[in-house]
Amino acid sequence: MKKLLVSIVATLTATSALAGPACNAPKDKWMKESDFKSRIEAQGYQIKTFKVSKGQCYEIYGFDKAGKKVEIYFDPITAAVLESK
Repeated sequence: MKKLLVSIVATLTATSALAGPACNAPKDKWMKESDFKSRIEAQGYQIKTFKVSKGQCYEIYGFDKAGKKVEIYFDPITAAVLESK
């Protein structure tokens, strides 16, 4: 029983660590993907992968202007950084 409890706690902890932020804005208010990408690239980011996260935020995987790998969640309306890993 103790092993089962430890396993459940470990799974829940790992799952919550992987979850990104949640964006609850209506999609009709979102910045167009092409405009968002242009804005982010103008800030010096190189986008390798772009997607809408499970939490309904814009998410990129790529590189910052210093060439460092980044995973960043953005507000889909303002393009503000919500979380960076």
